[in-house]
Amino acid sequence: MPATVRSEFSLALNQVATERGIDPAVVLETIKAAILAAYRKDYGDGGELELEQLTVELNGDNGEAKLFKDGKDITPPGFGRIAAQTAKQVILQRIREAEKQAVLADFQTKVGMIVPGMVLRFDGPNVIVDIGRTQAVMPVSEQSQGERYHLNQRLTFYIDGIRETPRGNEIIVSRAHKGLVEGLFKREVPEVAQGAVELRVVAREAGGRTKVAVFSTQSGVDPVGSCVGQKGVRVQGVISELGGNEKVDIIQFSDDAKQFITAALAPAKDLDVILDEAKKSAQVKVPEDQLSLAIGRDGQNVRLAAKLTGWKIDIQGKPVVNPVTPPAAPVIPEVKEEGTSEKKEEPAAAEAPVQDTAVTPAPVAEVPAQEEAKTEEVITPAPEVKNE
Repeated sequence: MPATVRSEFSLALNQVATERGIDPAVVLETIKAAILAAYRKDYGDGGELELEQLTVELNGDNGEAKLFKDGKDITPPGFGRIAAQTAKQVILQRIREAEKQAVLADFQTKVGMIVPGMVLRFDGPNVIVDIGRTQAVMPVSEQSQGERYHLNQRLTFYIDGIRETPRGNEIIVSRAHKGLVEGLFKREVPEVAQGAVELRVVAREAGGRTKVAVFSTQSGVDPVGSCVGQKGVRVQGVISELGGNEKVDIIQFSDDAKQFITAALAPAKDLDVILDEAKKSAQVKVPEDQLSLAIGRDGQNVRLAAKLTGWKIDIQGKPVVNPVTPPAAPVIPEVKEEGTSEKKEEPAAAEAPVQDTAVTPAPVAEVPAQEEAKTEEVITPAPEVKNE
């Protein structure tokens, strides 16, 4: 086949279309619109009605442009150079708009996915992120409270959607959405990516704690073990991507509400769950030593468990069923005996108070005996004086 010789205009057209990621036909239509705008600025007097009557023919090979009105060629002499200078900014602006629309259409299909990005700058409280072909915005509401962002920081972001603003459409990314956790597990755990393990429910408080309920759709696959990985390497990969400070609890999903609520309140143990199907509320009785674990810091654990299960959970302390706890009573004497075996004088000291009650009358009895002795001593010298 003979080689096709392309003109400079044709090469430039294809280069612009390739770099911007848009169709060459869109570039040609943009140039036609720019030529009409240039003709209106320099030669047009009839306003919008006249522009509607004009048509532009543009040769895609050599870039030659002609204007027709009612089928008659009205191209001014030297209009090509004039139009090129006048329409330059219009062409660039239209190409940028077409490029942005192409990018938005591309990312519209990626909503709900995770993408790598880099922090470019800060626009007030918002963070501007570079996600490849375009820039995205991360508002304050989508930022994780436990993270601090800095320039050129590379992170993984969740594409939350496209929002219309006065400055045009903007791509919104998030670091606080629970979809970020789901995307990270799909990336780190092959069983989740293949569908053998499903993430049924995810409850998250960004920067604090996340609870994930997993379920296996394939027999012989442990859903919890698959997500945790050997020595926790898989879940640690997710935690490191979340900043390293967020805790991730992986529990097994169950259709049994009692079992599911008990698992959701982990790490608390020995729970008694009473369900109220009508109100869809659960009353959970927890031992006193497990009460703080079940509630969590500022109620975070029970709050996430309620989001995970969909039940209203009321935590109460479990009353002591056996008030008599004599196992502690025998232990105390045994400890004392072990201590007294080393010091045998202590029991005697302990028995001394019992003997004091018996000894107390003895001193009382001794006092008169001493007095009698004194009286006898006083009387004895008297007879001696008489004998002399």
